[in-house]
Amino acid sequence: MPKLSETFARRVPQTKTGTDKHWDSEIRGLVLFVGKRSKTWYFQKDVGGQTKRIMIGRFPVISAQAARQTALGLTLEMSRGAGKVAQIGAPTLDASIEGYLARPKLRSETHKIGLRQQFDLHLKEWLRLPLDEISKKMVVEKHRSLSDRPSAANHLLKNFRAVWNHARRVHDLPETPTLAIEWFEERLDGQTIGDLRQWRTELDSLTNPIHQVLYEFLLFTGFRKSEALTLRWDSVREDHIHLPMTKNGRSFDLPILQLHHEILAPLRGLSKTWVFPSPKSRNGHVTNPRNFPWSLHAHRRTFATVAVEAGVLEEIVGRLLNHTPLSITGQRYVKPSLEALRPSMEITCDELSRRTGLKR
Repeated sequence: MPKLSETFARRVPQTKTGTDKHWDSEIRGLVLFVGKRSKTWYFQKDVGGQTKRIMIGRFPVISAQAARQTALGLTLEMSRGAGKVAQIGAPTLDASIEGYLARPKLRSETHKIGLRQQFDLHLKEWLRLPLDEISKKMVVEKHRSLSDRPSAANHLLKNFRAVWNHARRVHDLPETPTLAIEWFEERLDGQTIGDLRQWRTELDSLTNPIHQVLYEFLLFTGFRKSEALTLRWDSVREDHIHLPMTKNGRSFDLPILQLHHEILAPLRGLSKTWVFPSPKSRNGHVTNPRNFPWSLHAHRRTFATVAVEAGVLEEIVGRLLNHTPLSITGQRYVKPSLEALRPSMEITCDELSRRTGLKR
């Protein structure tokens, strides 16, 4: 191992690929990381069986002499049992994700699983990096690399921003590097089902009876995709459906009618657990139904649109959709009962039945 002097740091060549690590022969823990474009000083030490790395700074902004003095100071602090903050340093992205997902009030379990899968798929190479090693340039390049999927790119980096800001509440971190991103414009399709008799014709042509029931159930409840696909039989009660946790982090009760029980009747007995079972799915339930002209979310928009056109107040439609009210009064004080919402559900379902021509 060489002595990490100013001359050595200046002369050591940049790598063509990957990162080379050069450890100092005199100061244990001092290391120079050399990559394709930068040279960075770190102090590294094993603490409690885990490797903790502290970024000192980039060369030549931080000279070899300054890096050595800093490393000696950190060694002295740790030998005295001090410098607890320095021991920990910036958390890795992986640890920060776990801390973020452990929050007691964070949407649904489905949301947590989706966020974890999203990071594992697109940010796998960052997971072991301390947050302060993830630069503005890195997040901008990652965002641009997903330009063919603008909505997915925005969603990924906004979730990264949320994880960073949560870690920043505890750790000494700068502002999130996503400040450098120019967000892609997202155009929501806003698709609704205009001709519900045509929808019925397409529904009847489906060969999978479980998918038939799924689309009809979505239209007559306005449920979100995740809420419907993961619906369990023990959540379907006589006069309502109870969801213990939803996207907005709270439980939800939706009033249902005899009509809804009739829609679900063909699926009774197929599974003890899942309303929409799938033997081919790892999860045991339908996960990605296809071959239908309208998206799952288009059914939710259509439910809301028909409800308003039938005379239901927009505020009440929001309650049926489990939207969070905008006002403080709506969020904290107004809690309409199931029976208060039931007439609006009846009006909406009557109008949907009329427009689809479905007779039960």
